[in-house]
This record gives sequence, structure tokens and C-alpha cells, in this order.
Amino acid sequence: MLQSIRDFFDRNLAGPAPTAPRHTIELATAAMLVEVVRGDGAADENERAAVLCAVHEKFGLSGAEADELIRLAEEEVRQATDYFQFTSLINRHFTQEQKQKVIELMWQVAYADAEISARENHLMRRIAELLHITHGDYIAAKMRAKEAAQR
Repeated sequence: MLQSIRDFFDRNLAGPAPTAPRHTIELATAAMLVEVVRGDGAADENERAAVLCAVHEKFGLSGAEADELIRLAEEEVRQATDYFQFTSLINRHFTQEQKQKVIELMWQVAYADAEISARENHLMRRIAELLHITHGDYIAAKMRAKEAAQR
């Protein structure tokens, strides 16, 4: 499976700059978004579309690249035993503002089905804690995502 991840990044995302950290950060971010979809126990098409939109927005990937990244993220999340493997990469490679954007994107995915479950709420708070997001920034990201969902 690691080879399929490497192959995806070599085919689609190789650039002139060293790309290994970027690859892992993209997969880690996508994994967090995918985990929100799994959060309420029912994969909703609106949530999946929100993940696709978030991946496009955050990384500027084509449709095929985004689909492949999401597929790989789903595999990673299914095999993961905790969130630390993802959040530690995000903490190392993202600024505080970028981490806040990840939380906001996660909330956008959560709001996509117009219902926030208790598990989604718990997941969001836990990830925010692991990303060292202050409570005020966490609430601000949640409100921005909620306002965007109401438009």
C-alpha cells in the first residue's frame, strides 16, 4: 500500500521542489477530512462532496488527483490506530493559520449533511486539541464553516 501512495504522488504531484513532506501532509489532511465523514457512522454524499471540494481548495488538485488522494486517505484512516500519525505531520508542516483552516474545512465537511452528531463534535474537539488550536480559534472556525453551510 505504501507503494501505491508513492506511485500516486510520483505520478501526480511531483514538482521541482522536494515533495516528500508535501505528500505526507496532503495525505494527513485528507485523512482528517475523511475521518469526519466516518464520524457519524453514515457516509453521506454531501459530506463526500465537501471532502472533494476541500481537497480542491486546500491543494489545488485536479478531479482525478483529488479522488485518488481521498481513496488513499480512506485506506489510511481504516488502518490507523490513532490520529497522532496525522496530526503530528500537520503540526510539523503547517502554520497555526493553516491548522485553523484544516479545522474549518473539517467543520465544512461535518455541516455538509446539515446535522452534527455527538461523535463528530467530539472528533472535532479532539483534533483541535491535537493541533494545538485555541478554543477561540476553534469556535471561530466552526462559526465560519456554519455560516458557509447556510449560504
